[in-house]
Amino acid sequence: MGILNLSSETYDNTVCNGRVLVDFWASWCVPCKMVAPIIEELASLYSGQVVFGKVDVDSESELAIRYDIVSIPTVILFENGNEVKRFIGVQPKEAYMAELGAI
Repeated sequence: MGILNLSSETYDNTVCNGRVLVDFWASWCVPCKMVAPIIEELASLYSGQVVFGKVDVDSESELAIRYDIVSIPTVILFENGNEVKRFIGVQPKEAYMAELGAI
């Protein structure tokens, strides 16, 4: 399935069911570029178990405001639409895996 590029039109329907990891990022953000390959690897490892999405905070500012994104990258894990964990800044792959559970 890969990583979905989420917009205000697709966001709620994507996040409301199951486990969803959303990366709030911007194209000019160097730390975001460091997190991107980690998220891509996790999307491959957890394919079929967790949905992965990205929100460009520049083009989807209303979503960034809605979730109080004040620093990027911010990665949020949702379960059935509810935020269960927020990661701010660059994190190692193992930090995400600890929250996502065994493969």
